[in-house]
Amino acid sequence: MKVLLIDDHPLILTALQAVISGLGEDIAVTGAQSAAQAWACLRDTPDFDLALLDLVLGDADGFEVLAQMRQEHPQVPVVILSASENAGDVVRALDLGAMGFVPKRASTQALVEALRIVMSGGLFVPQHLFGPNRGRVPEVAGPQDLAGAVAKSLEHLGLTPRQHDVLSGLLKGLPNKLIARELSLSVDTVKDHVASVLRALNVTSRTQAVLAVSRMAQGQPGAVSWRRGRHG
Repeated sequence: MKVLLIDDHPLILTALQAVISGLGEDIAVTGAQSAAQAWACLRDTPDFDLALLDLVLGDADGFEVLAQMRQEHPQVPVVILSASENAGDVVRALDLGAMGFVPKRASTQALVEALRIVMSGGLFVPQHLFGPNRGRVPEVAGPQDLAGAVAKSLEHLGLTPRQHDVLSGLLKGLPNKLIARELSLSVDTVKDHVASVLRALNVTSRTQAVLAVSRMAQGQPGAVSWRRGRHG
C-alpha cells in the first residue's frame, strides 16, 4: 500500500511516517512538506492508495488542496489530519470529499483505526465534535456499522432498496456520476434518489446525511435537525 503524507511540520511528518510504516511491511510511505511537493509526488506516483493531508500548509490552503486532489485524483481517498477541532472545518472537509477527519490530539490507536476504516470503504467521523459527548475521544463509524444502521432503519425511513444503494454511495464519498456508473443508472435518476434520501433523513446536504447515518450507527438519533443552509 502506498501512502502520501502531506504536512509542513518536519517533526510531525517524521512521526507520522514512523507510525504508518510500522503498520505493515507492505506499506510504502512518502512524505511531502508542501503542496508543491505533494503535486510532484502525485505526478510521479499517481497510484497512491491513501493520502493524509494537513489543512495548514506553508504554500497553500489545505481545503483548496483537498478540493483539487478530489478532482484530479478521485481514486485516492483523503483523510484530513488537523489540529483544528472546529465542527465547521470537519463539515467543510467532508463536503469537499474527505473520507475522514482525525484531530491531531487523537491517539495513535484512533488514527490507525481511522485509516483501517477508510481503506475498507468507510468514513471516519469525529463524533465528539457533534454530539452530546463533546470533548471525549472520537468514536468511529465503519462501513459495517453504517450499513447495519441504515438496514435497520429502512422501514422507518421509507427508503427503497435502490435509494439504499445510492445512500451507500454517498457514504463512500462518491459523486453522482460514479454512483450512476456503479448502479447503471442515469445521473438524473441518481440526483432524484439523492434528493429522496436527504428528505428521508431530514437533512439538506450530502455531508449532513453522512453525519446523520453515522450518529445512527453510534446509537444516537438518526434524524438531525439542521437549519437550511447552515453548512451548505
